[in-house]
Amino acid sequence: MHTFFGFSKKKNTLISEIQYTNLQEDFLYYIWKVKQFDHRELTTTDGKALQILEYGTRNHHSGPDFLHAKIQIDDTIWAGHVEMHIKASDWNQHGHQSDPNYQNVILHVVMLNDKVIELSNGEPLPCLELQTKVNPTVIRRYHQLMGSLSWIPCEKSISQTSPLIMRTWLERVLVERLESKTLRIREVLKETDNDWEEAFYRLLARNFGFGVNGDVFESLARSLPRKVLLKHKDQITQVEALLFGQAGFLERSFVDAYPQKLKEEYQFLKRKYDLSPVYAHLWKFMRMRPRNFPTIRLAQFAVLFFRTNHLFSKMLAAVSIREVYEMFRTEVTAYWKDHFVLEETSPKQSKKLGKGSIQLLIINTIAPFLFMYGKVHTNDTMQQKAIDFLGQLPAESNKVVRGFSSIGVTAENAMESQALLQLKKDYCDRKACLECSIGHGLLTKTDTQVI
Repeated sequence: MHTFFGFSKKKNTLISEIQYTNLQEDFLYYIWKVKQFDHRELTTTDGKALQILEYGTRNHHSGPDFLHAKIQIDDTIWAGHVEMHIKASDWNQHGHQSDPNYQNVILHVVMLNDKVIELSNGEPLPCLELQTKVNPTVIRRYHQLMGSLSWIPCEKSISQTSPLIMRTWLERVLVERLESKTLRIREVLKETDNDWEEAFYRLLARNFGFGVNGDVFESLARSLPRKVLLKHKDQITQVEALLFGQAGFLERSFVDAYPQKLKEEYQFLKRKYDLSPVYAHLWKFMRMRPRNFPTIRLAQFAVLFFRTNHLFSKMLAAVSIREVYEMFRTEVTAYWKDHFVLEETSPKQSKKLGKGSIQLLIINTIAPFLFMYGKVHTNDTMQQKAIDFLGQLPAESNKVVRGFSSIGVTAENAMESQALLQLKKDYCDRKACLECSIGHGLLTKTDTQVI
């Protein structure tokens, strides 16, 4: 016997038997958009032959749900919009009968036609009822996903996703993540009159705070323009004086010669450039390993700027991830090799920026900037370089990545771990399964496996 989406031509199962009243309108949008319903012998609720010629485009603003559709009812072709509701009576409940934006609706798509809806001219609005047209299995799986209390809705079934669908979807989600990170870059570019080097300097400084000190590190960079640092780029002591002074760490008296020298340099430069430091108490040291103290991060940032002061230009020119590593593998100056904070000695040791820290800076600063630059300048090669750099880094180790690994989805590199972070945040946490290719694949599976 011929079937269509699991339906027998002889008998259709009513969706009302599977609690269609618990459906959301988003499910209707999904069914319509992906054409996941029985198209055979469609009729309007008053018995007229219906043919859908063009489904229209989803409207994400106010007004009808799908715009610029085209249908044929009997021998007449209609062009206009499509509105969708779970129950036909929702038309009036939502106030559409008095809204002029809905006067060009040519078709009302509903799960249950519980009321005849009339337009302002008294004519009945053509209606398509879907409760016998949608595969009940799809509805059941939808309810299972929406009602899931698991870590992610499809936790028990995501392993059924084909590798091709998984790979293709994660590639798309990765681009979404990079796009989302460029929003902040756009803001800073606007603030700096599209000065890419200054914007990169500010956001790199923010990410040198590695989360806990990100805000204050960015405040420091804002209070100390890059052009001021550039005037002293050949004198590491002056670069450190400006950074530690603006951080608020040179406001007290010192015994050691080096902090005294930094303070003297800073007092002169502070007056010269009319600088106002941030408050030292804003920096966080608690529950932090000494190598991650903000004082050490500042010392590393100072040497990085001293060695490579046109950093963003160097990132654009870099052809390999190894070049980036080399630029960021900065060693602190002599004083900081046996200090974690000013005037407190510690055993002498190297305090280069670690490989893991560099990887985080590439993920959170360099790759998004390269992607953004490529987007603004229509440079596909630069956008691809951003993605390639992520593909050359190991996967991050965090709660989300470990969570996916525990259910059989393992990230092989940072490109995939970044995609999984985006998937969890923008799809799984919102239960946006209808917008997700993985969810779509699970809803429409034709085998006997269940969600």
